[in-house]
Amino acid sequence: MTDGLEPTETTDDEITVIILGKPNRRERIACSSFKEAIRLVKAKNGPETTVKIENRSEEILFTSDEMDIDDWENEWGRAKRRLAVDVEDYDCPYDSVGCVVDDLCVQCKMDKVQDQY
Repeated sequence: MTDGLEPTETTDDEITVIILGKPNRRERIACSSFKEAIRLVKAKNGPETTVKIENRSEEILFTSDEMDIDDWENEWGRAKRRLAVDVEDYDCPYDSVGCVVDDLCVQCKMDKVQDQY
C-alpha cells in the first residue's frame, strides 16, 4: 500500500528539446507539450547554443540556426487552429450552431439513439 494517491493517468513524453552547446555539450529534455518546449527553447536559446525541437518519431521540427522561435510558434499556432477548424460537414436538422459530427446536440443524440432501436 502506498502513502498517497497513485496517478490515474500517465502520459509519455512526446516532444524533446535538444540543446547543443560548446564544447560538444548535448542535453536532451523531454517535454509533455509544444508550449512547454517553446518556453524551454526561448529560455535556452543563445548565440553559443543551438536548440532543436524533436517529435516522437525523432523528426526535427525546429532548429534555432535555421529559424526564429517566434515565427515558428506563430506558424504552429496557425496550423493548430486549422486542424481544429477542419471538421466534417454536418447539417443539423434542428439548426443548432454547435452541433458537429463529433459533438452532436441533444436532439441529434436522441435521434441517433432512437434510430438504433
